[in-house]
Amino acid sequence: MADAFDLKGRRAIVTGGARGIGAAIVRALARAGVRVAIADLDLAAAQALAGEIGGGGAAFEIDVRDRASTQRAFDKAVERLGELDILCANAGVSTMRRAVDITDEEWEFNLAVNARGIFLSNQIACRYFLSEKRRGVIVNTASLAGKVGAPLLAHYSASKFAVLGWTQALAREMAPHEIRVNAVCPGFVRTSMQEREIVWEGELRGMSPDAVRAEYVSLTPLGRIEEPEDVADVVVFLASDAARFMTGQGINVTGGVHMD
Repeated sequence: MADAFDLKGRRAIVTGGARGIGAAIVRALARAGVRVAIADLDLAAAQALAGEIGGGGAAFEIDVRDRASTQRAFDKAVERLGELDILCANAGVSTMRRAVDITDEEWEFNLAVNARGIFLSNQIACRYFLSEKRRGVIVNTASLAGKVGAPLLAHYSASKFAVLGWTQALAREMAPHEIRVNAVCPGFVRTSMQEREIVWEGELRGMSPDAVRAEYVSLTPLGRIEEPEDVADVVVFLASDAARFMTGQGINVTGGVHMD
């Protein structure tokens, strides 16, 4: 069974890979022996991380909302890596507002990055796997908010519910081709996104950021704020042959906040 976790020599693209959960995924894959293409809107940050992980890393600019940009990044990454075995579609954004106050621009921004970005990157990866007759693995980053509608994040929740629906449907279509598609659903993760969110939530609810964070901990049975590495290790598992009989799943990585 130990060999099932061996990813040495495989090639991966991680979107939104320059920081936060994405950067943790990049580092975890690199430690497992994967050559990683880091695709991010912030090319300088992606290049810095590629330098950190060494010779197996490469950086490419991507705007996952745009088909041409996404296709270009994938083409360059595959050319650099030689082949592609794994896609970790992680790029995501959030804004926070009461549902009755969400603007058209906020709705479109969240859906464009979080849902359309998954659609484009997954579709391009699947077309590559199919054309090359390769077994492939896709791991999408969804959210706790894709399992339970989150107050003040209705638009974000809608985008992440979409990710899970897409993941299930794509998994069924790709299964005959030995292409596995799963998703991870993180909870309250310590990232720069969370730092922004606790300020927004505090302002909307009349609480201090510290009080918001303390509430997150109180809602988590394992009793702490989640770290990006908690998510990354599950992504590596899903990308490995240890998860060879898993597809179409939305795996909760929430410390017990949500159980199903």
